[in-house]
Amino acid sequence: MTSDLMIHNETGFVIEDEAECDVQAREALLDRAMGPGRRRKSSEKLRRGRLPSPGLAFVARNGAGQVVGSVRLWDVAAGGESLLLLGPLAVEASSEGKGIGSALMRHAITRAKEQGHGAIILVGDAPYYRRFGFSADMTGGLMMPGPVERHRLLGLELAEGHLDDASGLLVAKGRHGMRSGPIRPVAGMIQVA
Repeated sequence: MTSDLMIHNETGFVIEDEAECDVQAREALLDRAMGPGRRRKSSEKLRRGRLPSPGLAFVARNGAGQVVGSVRLWDVAAGGESLLLLGPLAVEASSEGKGIGSALMRHAITRAKEQGHGAIILVGDAPYYRRFGFSADMTGGLMMPGPVERHRLLGLELAEGHLDDASGLLVAKGRHGMRSGPIRPVAGMIQVA
């Protein structure tokens, strides 16, 4: 569990474990940020009908307590290797440029590493995710269950060599759920002021 205090100059927000009461706000945020096609993405095929990995679903709240950001990690596998799939990462348009997305990413990566996970993969823009250590260099042997541009399939090893034997089609490995809703909070929050 991370209890570091992160400080950003212009705005205050907190990062918390996602709670049941965040479902509507998170879904509305994702609809606004990702648009109507978000449920047709290849990554969604791996998330559909599953719950996020335990303890790896987070929201950012502004000073008024409103959800202004969200990120979740999902259990997947390829070539017998357990991996995490990150996404979607979203920040409310009115809160962009305040470091919320970066803080959510750092928090998610730290918590995944603390839990002993070996690697995280995602589909996204390399110039943005490179700053967190993600690269397409490690995902050459992986395939998504649907169309994806190869240069957008990125990986980050949390344990050295974890992606070496990961190859083939990514498959969902996580817990089944009635919806891709939240998990119960497992631990604390990070205050960002």
